[in-house]
Amino acid sequence: MIPTVQQQIAAIKELRADRRGTDRRQLLQLQTQYSELCGWLYQDLGDFRAAQHWMREALEASHMAGDDELTTYILARRSQLAGDMNDPIEAVDVAEAAEDRAAPRSRLAAVAATYGAHGHALRNDPLSAQRAYEHALKLHAGMDPDPRSPWGVWLDAAYIDVQRAHSLAALGDHRGAAEGFRNAIGRLPAGFHRDRGVYLGREAVSLARAGEAEQAAAVGLQALSIAKETGSDRISRELAQLDGILDQWRTVPGVTDFKGALTDAVLRQA
Repeated sequence: MIPTVQQQIAAIKELRADRRGTDRRQLLQLQTQYSELCGWLYQDLGDFRAAQHWMREALEASHMAGDDELTTYILARRSQLAGDMNDPIEAVDVAEAAEDRAAPRSRLAAVAATYGAHGHALRNDPLSAQRAYEHALKLHAGMDPDPRSPWGVWLDAAYIDVQRAHSLAALGDHRGAAEGFRNAIGRLPAGFHRDRGVYLGREAVSLARAGEAEQAAAVGLQALSIAKETGSDRISRELAQLDGILDQWRTVPGVTDFKGALTDAVLRQA
């Protein structure tokens, strides 16, 4: 998909050459969306350097378009990317900048607060992380429904809960994280196929770190099935981590099945 997305960005830039006024702003808005999508695709592939480049491109285009709401969304996404890169300072600071820009009672304020909360967990600050997630849930509960805004429409209580489970794992509460992932995954919309694979992989890792080897292997097989369909590096990274943790239980039947399936998938991909 990435070459196609980049071709569209190049085409939009050509169209901008002889456009002015509203047409030019609309093209810049569209360019922003394609650039953000390109950044997300690279993020999913685990190429964070490229993801950062395209997120910067998206932020610049959003400023040129004069679209404050879109700029706020891109800032929130940059916080999410920083979290994936284990950069807690960037994750917190960019999220706070996004929340400050967001309209009162808006969905984007809750999105930004959610990503900032994980930054606190990465700083090994459980109290601040807990307060930040409570703040995000409060913002979500009190936000105005705005069907006109397309940004962050996927945010619901289940999404916040699954992010909190991710933070619990970062803080070392593996049993709490596994339970959080399990509860939140069951409430995710059916269309969240790729994200479901990521969260299943993270649940499996948390179960393994909590000593639940057979259950971890079973959940890992579910995540592996989605990884093979999507090619998502986010899922593959979790499965590689799970594989290493399960080495100490390699003779357990369920673990043997998982390791064999993972090896087979890697060989087929090669």
